[in-house]
Amino acid sequence: MDQITHYFNEGLDFLRVGFAHVNAILGLIIALFASFSLSSWKKLWEIALAATLVHIVALVLIPVVDHNAPFHLPPIVDGSFWRDTLALYLGYVIIIALFFFVRTRLLKGGGGGKH
Repeated sequence: MDQITHYFNEGLDFLRVGFAHVNAILGLIIALFASFSLSSWKKLWEIALAATLVHIVALVLIPVVDHNAPFHLPPIVDGSFWRDTLALYLGYVIIIALFFFVRTRLLKGGGGGKH
């Protein structure tokens, strides 16, 4: 039972990392735009992947544009980068799905449903 609890807590910690990045202003703006770009539930995985890529590009380019910082590529050979990117992707899947649900079910004329 202790192993199950341990793995459950590890999974929750993994999701918390993704939500911590998505819950910031940048992540919420990207998720909101992505949810309005989503046309059907089938495209959720693709839109979340695109949102994750936009987020990573924005994190690289914002310091360059805003503070005239030197351009640095993300550490793509680092395992923690990919773990955090996967967590970010899962966070986007959940948040975009939530925003899309609200748009299609609660907002009148939100689209995405059967016409």
